[in-house]
Amino acid sequence: MRQWIKNFFKDKFLITKVRNRFSPSVQIGQRQLFNYYREQLRKNQLPSVTETGFRVFSQFEEDGKLLFIFSVLGMNNKVFVEIGSDDGVNSNSANLYFNFGWRGLFVDGNTASIKRGMRFFNKYPHSWYYKPKFVCEKVTCENINQILEENHFTGEVGLLSIDIDGNDYWVWDAITKIEPQVVIIETHNEFGLENIVVPYDANYSFPGKHPVYHGASPVAMNKLANKKGYRLVGANELGFNFIFVKNGLAENEIPEVSVESVLKHPSVAEGYKQFEPIRDWNYLEG
Repeated sequence: MRQWIKNFFKDKFLITKVRNRFSPSVQIGQRQLFNYYREQLRKNQLPSVTETGFRVFSQFEEDGKLLFIFSVLGMNNKVFVEIGSDDGVNSNSANLYFNFGWRGLFVDGNTASIKRGMRFFNKYPHSWYYKPKFVCEKVTCENINQILEENHFTGEVGLLSIDIDGNDYWVWDAITKIEPQVVIIETHNEFGLENIVVPYDANYSFPGKHPVYHGASPVAMNKLANKKGYRLVGANELGFNFIFVKNGLAENEIPEVSVESVLKHPSVAEGYKQFEPIRDWNYLEG
């Protein structure tokens, strides 16, 4: 098939997909679901986080799980910060922006991704919402707090999302300028239940010396969360995007879960095999 025909069908598919995301029925359905969860909260009949996932903009089913969590917490702080956002479209924050009126900051080191995201959010704006702020910057422990402060994102925020394929653990540990209610962050479940972190490297870019040699194990990430005052409440089905809620917020309604409980997908066990060739490399304890 000629390339222009392939591109035609690809573009048509993307346009249809985008239109479906902005269908009034999608927003109405989510508003109804928000109110349903609020009613179940009053009745003390809430489902578990595991049962609430679905995808609108997120890469996996994080949109549904975040909607559930913020239905229980209340959307009293509609501010997000997403680090490693790519273009911000298939992100953990876009659904909250488009369907619930959040505002926030997208940070990514890829110039093309940032430009693509700015075009998208200009093309599909909400005139009564603030457009998200886009910053093109390679995030490190040394500059993350400066980036937040310079762009006027300080204090309490609703959501922090980190996915930078490398120094996620170290960047979260370094953040002091914001206090998120909810954190969603990528872990490296190929490391199994080891308590290990790959040493910090400000110049790291994926795939580095080995595509699996980066990041932190689920156990290490959970220990960091506990140190910072957060508890694990769930993850995406594949078990690598961990979701943490600040201690003191809805602890009975959204209880802590174990690391083992969110590592049940068959792909997790398959991933362990990728760790074997680098098992003896240099790691730090989480």
